[in-house]
Amino acid sequence: MKKALAQNPNLLRTLIGLSLTLIFLLSYAVYGATVSPSVYMYETEATVTYHDASSNEDDIERTYDEEANTTTWAWPIIMDASNLTWVNVTAEDLSAGSVLRVTNGAKLFSHELLGNTYNLENPLEEGFSCADLCDHLTTHVREPNEDGTVFFHALTSTDPSRRSNGSVFAQDIGEAEQKSRDLIEYDHLPAILRIEIVEQGNRTTNPSIEVESVNEAFASVEIFSVDTATEFLWALAAVVGCFSLVLVPSFTVYFAARAKERRDEAKLVAAEQEVTESVSTSETE
Repeated sequence: MKKALAQNPNLLRTLIGLSLTLIFLLSYAVYGATVSPSVYMYETEATVTYHDASSNEDDIERTYDEEANTTTWAWPIIMDASNLTWVNVTAEDLSAGSVLRVTNGAKLFSHELLGNTYNLENPLEEGFSCADLCDHLTTHVREPNEDGTVFFHALTSTDPSRRSNGSVFAQDIGEAEQKSRDLIEYDHLPAILRIEIVEQGNRTTNPSIEVESVNEAFASVEIFSVDTATEFLWALAAVVGCFSLVLVPSFTVYFAARAKERRDEAKLVAAEQEVTESVSTSETE
């Protein structure tokens, strides 16, 4: 550092000027990206439809198998195929040994942990991902809990952009809306759901089931915006912090070298004074 300063006396001034210039340019770049982003946020509007299948006895199919001694209850459910996202089935008051079967020709993604209450005893729930763990099947089978209740939750797609809002990159609002609609629009065909409950024995009272389907349509899109002043201050602080990590050690070395140089100069001056005083004393004698 001392040699560099000796060769270029304006090095310190150059470093400070260059640092301030870079800080200004990078801060302005972050500010410009914040003011004119190309990210648009779209929202979806969910329509929940409840299918009360148990109330209409004419729609219930009952089959008794004498050889297996089982009673099968079946319900055909017709859903809206447009932008169908969730399919939920709840069955209550099931007898011991019962089985719930949910069938859809277009296949559904489902897992026992999907949509269920968080369970600390199950390690899979902490990092649960339906895209990795859900079964994509035509028919899903579930067994009831100890209280005779079974919950079934399924997705028509593991793509999160089709449900619960999202974001797109676009040049303007028109392109953003078109991209948003393209991501959301989907027809799940065939949209017929067949629910079967198989009970042991010759049953005459049909179980109670509730079916819920969710359709999400495009609602609105707007440009992603943040508090420009706050973001600018955070960006400036980040840039200053980054340059501080580089410049502070350099300046520390420089000031330490300058302090050592001053101490050496002071010692040299003191030694010269001692020599001068000794010479003066010798001449006087």
